[in-house]
Order: sequence, then structure tokens, then C-alpha cells
Amino acid sequence: MHVPDGFLGPQTYLPAYGVAGVMWAAGLRRLRARLDAATLPRLAVVTAAAFVLMMITVPLPGGTTVHVAGIGMLAVLFGVWNAFLSLSLVFLLQALLFGDGGVTALPVNALAMGLVGSLAAVGAYGLLRRWSRDAALFAAGWAGTVAAALVMAGVLGLQPLLSHAPDGSPLFFPFGWKTTLPAVVLPHLAVGVADGALALLAGRFLAPRTAPAPPGRGPEAP
Repeated sequence: MHVPDGFLGPQTYLPAYGVAGVMWAAGLRRLRARLDAATLPRLAVVTAAAFVLMMITVPLPGGTTVHVAGIGMLAVLFGVWNAFLSLSLVFLLQALLFGDGGVTALPVNALAMGLVGSLAAVGAYGLLRRWSRDAALFAAGWAGTVAAALVMAGVLGLQPLLSHAPDGSPLFFPFGWKTTLPAVVLPHLAVGVADGALALLAGRFLAPRTAPAPPGRGPEAP
């Protein structure tokens, strides 16, 4: 799901850096104020697991790949802000060490997967947890992945409209929404099933009686 360097024009990634910078600063303030010593090792372990999972990619026809992201798992266990910061760190390390994603694409990847995906995951969990906790955990994993894919598809499909030469030819990513929405979203409907299963397992075994915290906090007992 990562967007690599060269796909996004400065009309996209410069404003995205501004928005992400504000969010990173707010998240770090919350992290320093609210993250306790008992939660930190667990957050580090789950973040490392997400890092490894994202490195395992499945190739698709057309030269793209998909992977499990662990968005819902992190969001349900540790809250939106902690998940956003953890995933942002994962994307930064992958971009700098492995060329997976990119430096210019970093804020879009962080906002789409780390923030929007986490919000969708916690929202889905909150809607369903009174009916069935297991269904809520699965829905959180699925929703986090699909919501992030929708944002990515939208941003990519916007590029020909934002960045083009005087003759109308695209300067960066060349395909519009008619291509990006099915190409990005449809495979992630299936990937979301794997992420849903991952969130379900994590919720059962890592925090069997834990509900997702309000944004920025660690988990709290229901």
C-alpha cells in the first residue's frame, strides 16, 4: 500500500508534510504525557511485528504488491495516536533503510495508514464491541486496511489533475480514479481479511480484556 517516491507531486506532499508535522507534534506531546512504562515494551514489540509484516509483500499483476499492515492491531491495542506514531516510525525506517515507500511520500503514507486507518479501526471497534468483541476486533483490522486503501487510491488518482504539463500530460502518477480505485481498493478488501484476523488474534492473546483507548492513550479495561 506504500506510495513510493516519484508518484506524488509537490502540490500533494508539501501540504501533507505540514499536516503530518502538526499531527506528529501533537502525538509526541500525548505520548510523553500519557504513555506509561508498562505499555512501552508492548508497544515496541507490536510495532516491530508490524514492521516485519509490512516487509512481506505479495505481488499482484501489473507490478504492484500488497501486504498486511497491522493498522487495526496497533489501533485497538494502543489507541489512535500511539498507532499513528508507531506506524509513522515504521514508514520512516522502511523508507530510509529499505527504499520501501519514500521520503516525499512519508507524510501521505503516515496520514493515510497511520491516522485515517487507525481512526477507522477504532471507530469500527467502538460500533461493534457491545454486540460481539470478536467481530469488533475483526472489523477493526479490516476497516483500518480498507480505509487506508481508499485514501491512497484517492490521493494517487488526484495526481494527474494536480501535476501536469501545459499540454495536460501528467508529470507524476499518470492514472486517474477510474484506475486507482479498483486497482488499490479491491485487493485490499481481501488483505483486510488477513488484517482482521491479525487484530482478532492480537486482541485475544495480547490484551484479552482490553478495549481501545481514546486517541492518544494506552489501553483501558472495559
